Amino acid sequence: MDRGSMLRVWLPLALGLYVLYIVFVHGPGPRDMMRRVGLVLCLIGLSGVILARYTLGRSFSILAKATALVTTGIYFRIRNPIYVSSVIFILGLIVMMRRPASWLALALIILVPIQIIRARREARVLEEKFGEKYREYRRRTWFYDIWESK
Repeated sequence: MDRGSMLRVWLPLALGLYVLYIVFVHGPGPRDMMRRVGLVLCLIGLSGVILARYTLGRSFSILAKATALVTTGIYFRIRNPIYVSSVIFILGLIVMMRRPASWLALALIILVPIQIIRARREARVLEEKFGEKYREYRRRTWFYDIWESK
């Protein structure tokens, strides 16, 4: 395993699991079934993010750039699995910590709009570089209408 894989996949996984442990064991709220449901949602979301980053390999970047058009693995049907998985993770935190008003406000007012803006920017960059190949890929993925600007 190379250093890039360690930083791109395994370090975020370890940090994410550590944070989940701390929140689950020491976070606010009752220790009941809802807390476990929240933990499961968080684990699904974290798994999705890690799987997406692993699938992207060296194509992953913070800024929108087009090095390769990745259409396999989790990207076969979900064009933006990191964003979708992040929302699942945040929903899990909301359920686990029982602070729906503050967390939901954070997610809806700040995080989701930022992710939509980033997804649109990425779509423009990929469409410029890959043209019709990207447009065809975009049409066959889920959440087509959500990310598209009208």
